[in-house]
Amino acid sequence: MIQAKEAQRSDSLGELLVDAGLGREKLEECRRIAATTGESLDRVILQKDFLDEITLLQIYAKHLGYEFRKSLEGTPVPATFVSKVPVHFARNYNLVALEAGADGVFKVATCSPLAPHPMDDLSSMLGAEIDPVLAPRIEITTLLGRAYRHKADGVDEALADVQEDGNIQGLADQIDEGEDVLDVANKAPIIKLVNTILFQALKLRASDVHFHPYGDRMQVRFRIDGILYDMDPIPRKAQDAIISRIKVMGKMDIAERRLPQDGRATIKIGDGEVDVRISSVPTTYGERIVMRLLDKTAKVFRLEEIGLAQKNLEMMYEYLEYSHGIILVTGPTGSGKTTTLYAAMAQVDTTQKNVLTIEDPVEYSLPGISQVQVNVKKGLTFAAGLRSFLRQDPDVMMVGEIRDLETAEVAIRAALTGHLVFSTVHTNDAASTVTRMVDQGVEPYLVASSIVLVVAQRLVRTICKHCHTYGPITPEWAAKLKKIGLSPEQMGGRVAFGRGCDECFNSGYSGRTAIYEFLPVDEVLRTQIMEGVTATQMKKGAAERGMISLREDGRQKVLAGVTTADEVLRVTQLDIE
Repeated sequence: MIQAKEAQRSDSLGELLVDAGLGREKLEECRRIAATTGESLDRVILQKDFLDEITLLQIYAKHLGYEFRKSLEGTPVPATFVSKVPVHFARNYNLVALEAGADGVFKVATCSPLAPHPMDDLSSMLGAEIDPVLAPRIEITTLLGRAYRHKADGVDEALADVQEDGNIQGLADQIDEGEDVLDVANKAPIIKLVNTILFQALKLRASDVHFHPYGDRMQVRFRIDGILYDMDPIPRKAQDAIISRIKVMGKMDIAERRLPQDGRATIKIGDGEVDVRISSVPTTYGERIVMRLLDKTAKVFRLEEIGLAQKNLEMMYEYLEYSHGIILVTGPTGSGKTTTLYAAMAQVDTTQKNVLTIEDPVEYSLPGISQVQVNVKKGLTFAAGLRSFLRQDPDVMMVGEIRDLETAEVAIRAALTGHLVFSTVHTNDAASTVTRMVDQGVEPYLVASSIVLVVAQRLVRTICKHCHTYGPITPEWAAKLKKIGLSPEQMGGRVAFGRGCDECFNSGYSGRTAIYEFLPVDEVLRTQIMEGVTATQMKKGAAERGMISLREDGRQKVLAGVTTADEVLRVTQLDIE
């Protein structure tokens, strides 16, 4: 009897979905996928983009007898919900209380009508019954952002403590070696504030934290996915104490305020460690501090995970098997070159090969690989380290960067004597890397015979998966697509973008992937190098022989709905096709 009722309910839902425009074939396809993957039917329909979220939620509201609210704007969130429910739980399951009835029953908005377990957990947290209300995900995340903004990871609370404390300067110089930023319970207010800001930065995947002094405040900014975002400002009166505290962490001179300084620190976050590079420069409003965060516990990506097209991936695997030669990865600062090199190094079989690296700094720990840190003060430069490596019976070597003629010559000598060498160079594209080496003073015949592959790359932000959607191509979009060589017809008349949500700071982007340009040094290119051909001619010839340019790789990622034309244009504006 129960099974018959369930089948009847399922059929009535199916009819509602079909009536809304979901064909029977698509419905069956979604049911098959849901059955094999364990995903709920509504999630599968949305992932396939067969129906929009509002239509789907209205169908489920009608089917399940729930209330549906298209907008939650201006809805107050009960204080009980904010105090009893952790923000990560509410965000993870997209649940927010709308009101508490006189009977003690909470109305709770959800965009996942088929997920009962989070509702049960929420009922336990609140100690009350729950009446589900269906609402779009973007409305829920926006309301959550407003509800929890005063619980912004404790920064507001720490700021309040700082303002209440009279002796803020004297508390800045307490230091604990390898301090855990999660341990803020018994810390002085200024230490608690700095630790809380760092913890917030790490949680938001920030690569840099800026403390920027203004006339009336000190502005905290985080660089996330390559873009700077303003965070909570700090009152002007706490500025000197914050700067002193950070300088103490980096073992810098607190008394010296007129000259730039550099420092380093290691902070703990639970069991993991984060390296922090600190730079201070004097400005008209006081010292400006930038902290570069290097999370040593971050995972080393595999080659399959860094955005390589199939053709490029196969090429990389092929060249990793070479016994000698130089593989160069090129691009501007912050374009992910080190990540690509680490992904390649992690692919090398360290049980059969002796692998050595010299880096500045050593960013991640690679198992089975001997990693050396540059120390210019002690005379350990890239060139000096490479020379000593040659006496260590190496098979594969990685040099952080080829900055000068000396390093280039040692790397070339290593490649010509039977070693595989990986390194990076700062150039705009793959072809200009070859001419840069010649410009540095390396003989063209040495460049031609030692370099086997040049990889140029850029990082583009990926569309936020929480607010990823498709829309019609406006004239503005069409103009941008045309600039990267795509027509509305190729895009199928629609374009992918992020609407902007609480998860992505309303930017529409979350996370990054890379676009690549692989230039193998074949016989034709070797001849061109010896003849002194220009980079433009080299690139043109390589494209005729099938090279995928940065723009072309970007085009493919726009077609796949991974990123936008805006991003591809932003990172390739200086590149020639």
